[in-house]
Amino acid sequence: MNKPRTKIFLVDDHPLVREWLTNLIHQQPDLVVCGESEDAPDALQQIAATKPDVAVVDISIKHGSGIELIKNLKVMQPQVAIIVLSMHDERLYAERALRAGARGYIMKSETAKKVITVIRQVLAGKIYMSESLAAAFAEKFVDGRLPAGGSLVEQLSDRELEVFQLLGKGYETRQVAGMMNVSMKTVQAHCAHIKEKLRLTNAAELLREAVRWHENYPAG
Repeated sequence: MNKPRTKIFLVDDHPLVREWLTNLIHQQPDLVVCGESEDAPDALQQIAATKPDVAVVDISIKHGSGIELIKNLKVMQPQVAIIVLSMHDERLYAERALRAGARGYIMKSETAKKVITVIRQVLAGKIYMSESLAAAFAEKFVDGRLPAGGSLVEQLSDRELEVFQLLGKGYETRQVAGMMNVSMKTVQAHCAHIKEKLRLTNAAELLREAVRWHENYPAG
């Protein structure tokens, strides 16, 4: 009797990425894609229904944040191992993803072979991070400070970073509130904290810095 194939669920807002991952995974005789989604609410619903072994999640997805999705999955579907596959700089997002409950963080610039290797490593109960990221973690925790090249943006909370990123994309605070499903007052509070942490004096400086940051660290 054949052993059931390990089920993988994909969450990415780019159809071509989902198609590439599906083709890649289906080349493996013991792996199968059991479902896919482009946004957080649908992903939560489908993952509850399909019961995958692994969810491969991007940081930037429609109608929500990948980080928040990971946190929700950790509570609602704790048996699902989560791997982040993203264009976002691992120096800024990997620690956040791992803290939220992910078991691995891999950049989309990596090879197809590496993606499969990470899936298998996580299925074996291990945590994956790149060598450079592991070295940065070691420097941070041993010295108790930001790694060399660390920026003030790294001090933002997950939700503050989400606000900062959306402002950088050109959304107004009212739109940000709607996209994050929070009140305007909450977004304004996040903006105040961001200004304090980034040492900015007013809203114009905050917007300028958010746009500049987004141009240097575009979403993917």
